[in-house]
Amino acid sequence: MECAIITHAHSDHSRWGNAHYIAHNLSIPIMKLRLGADISVSGRNYGEAFYINGVKISLHPAGHILGSSQIRVEHKGEIWVASGDYKTTYDGVCEAFEPVKCHSFITESTFGLPIFNWKSQNQVFNDINKWWLNNSENDVCTVLAGYSLGKAQRILQNLDTSIGKIYVHGAIANIQEAYHNIGVDFNETLVVNAAVPKENYRKAMILMPPSAMDSPWMKKFEPYSLGIASGWMTMRGARRRRNADQGFVLSDHADWHELNEAIAATEAERIFVTHGYTDAYVKFLKEQGLDAYVAKTDYSGELLDSQDEN
Repeated sequence: MECAIITHAHSDHSRWGNAHYIAHNLSIPIMKLRLGADISVSGRNYGEAFYINGVKISLHPAGHILGSSQIRVEHKGEIWVASGDYKTTYDGVCEAFEPVKCHSFITESTFGLPIFNWKSQNQVFNDINKWWLNNSENDVCTVLAGYSLGKAQRILQNLDTSIGKIYVHGAIANIQEAYHNIGVDFNETLVVNAAVPKENYRKAMILMPPSAMDSPWMKKFEPYSLGIASGWMTMRGARRRRNADQGFVLSDHADWHELNEAIAATEAERIFVTHGYTDAYVKFLKEQGLDAYVAKTDYSGELLDSQDEN
């Protein structure tokens, strides 16, 4: 493609092979890390209008991860908004979701069923910190799995650092460094490596991507308690399926109520639903009197068994 406008830097939305990219400034260091430092990319701020072939375009906060954007497109009075991935809960890390009024709204439906209702962020992190403290008091290492881009940074900023040190997998460390290079920093972390004495991990929190689970990399932490932070922990059996001791329901995607609130706030006449429970969610929207359609895409959203760090 000659020019691609990117909603955010997750690999199912930001892919190699385009001649030029346009994205929010905070997405650029991660895109260069993952797609190559030599890619042609230009950055924009939220609300900054630009034009392509006479079409007015602007980026607006999606609240998903740092730099995540909704893309507003306006031409001859018709306004469309592609939301990408989003959540409406402010997480203290990325800029909060901004409702954008439009005629047509493209929404995800990763968690588009009524069973998905997130607890408050404070409650989730109270549970995580209590689990870590209990493990520390029992001389057991704490290992928590969460996506390296977005989820890891959200976790880092909400951990109780008085409990102990935080170590991170190399994949997370690389992203931390990319953000640091543009002046965005998080709570202090150390990198897991062979030179660290095993006893240093005993009371620490270890953050890793899901792809590292059940790998030889984890042997250095034994004995450990394993937790997973994911919206999929809502589903019975999900934690057991991944052999985890604890499951924490924490997602960077909208839950059922957030999806419905976001759509209502756009006042859109037409709704197009992408990745997730598309058929079920479109059926629900139509029952509410909305003009809704399934839009097939390659997007995957947040997957329970994904080896790609979404």
